[in-house]
Amino acid sequence: MKLLKKGKVKDVYELDEDSLKFVFSDRISVFDKIIPSEIPRKGETLCKTSAFWFEKLEKKNIKTHFINLDGQNAMNVKKFRILERPTSKDNNYFIPLEIICRWFVAGSLFDRIKRGEVKSEELGFAPDHIVKYGDKLPAPFIEFTTKLEKVDRELTEEEAAELAGLKKEDIKRIKELVIKIDQIIKKQVEKNNLIHVDGKKEFAFDESRELVVVDTFGTADEDRWWDKNEYDKGNIVEISKEFVRQHYRKTGYKKILDAARKSGKDIPIPPLPNNLIKETSKLYINLFERITNKKIDDTVFVDTHDSSN
Repeated sequence: MKLLKKGKVKDVYELDEDSLKFVFSDRISVFDKIIPSEIPRKGETLCKTSAFWFEKLEKKNIKTHFINLDGQNAMNVKKFRILERPTSKDNNYFIPLEIICRWFVAGSLFDRIKRGEVKSEELGFAPDHIVKYGDKLPAPFIEFTTKLEKVDRELTEEEAAELAGLKKEDIKRIKELVIKIDQIIKKQVEKNNLIHVDGKKEFAFDESRELVVVDTFGTADEDRWWDKNEYDKGNIVEISKEFVRQHYRKTGYKKILDAARKSGKDIPIPPLPNNLIKETSKLYINLFERITNKKIDDTVFVDTHDSSN
């Protein structure tokens, strides 16, 4: 195997010209920075949760790049070309975008609202509505960001189309598929009193320029989750990596980092306290079990995966 990329969370190896291996580590990153602390079993939960969703999608005739699981924390997937400047005539390539779909006001969206960068009417609220953290959005709010740049950059739909070689109808197809996937997620998790708050998706085009779901999604890293029982009581209990982000917000690190980045500088991120490492590990395991209705140690591996299902 040839190591192609050592990412913030997973390492990508080339198996052959048509397939890759994802190896999920116990590393954890926030704000595009790797925390110098590892979370026990985190990689295993991300791998198994991702495989669960890929199989769920393919049963709904949604194409994915998933081939099979390969051990506790690795999976084999189809490989797509990385093109420097894709055009609308190209096919069989990775679309260099992240698509974020938000259903509630949370995280960085709320920060941007407070700074006046996003207006309430852009979210579907009345112009005089005072947006609060945790508000349910009147309609899904979909945004595009860069994927292959060092730090994610927000894009307009026009910029996303130009960067990724997309037509207007491609943008429409992507948005419709993102919403369809999130509806599948909601149906699966709401029976275990989970709220799917928001999350990111990534796609590729196959040889026929049909959309294929790639990378990973629906995990504690890519998506934000809240406990529904607590939400109904007026409380927000984070069951995702947002739990870790909030630690760095409370300590003031995020504010200092933002100021440093605005001036063109950067600062290292401190490790997590030991008690938070243990809590975070439990959070990842618990979320896997609530999403899949399976115990982490009872997971049955799939030897082969028939994408025609």
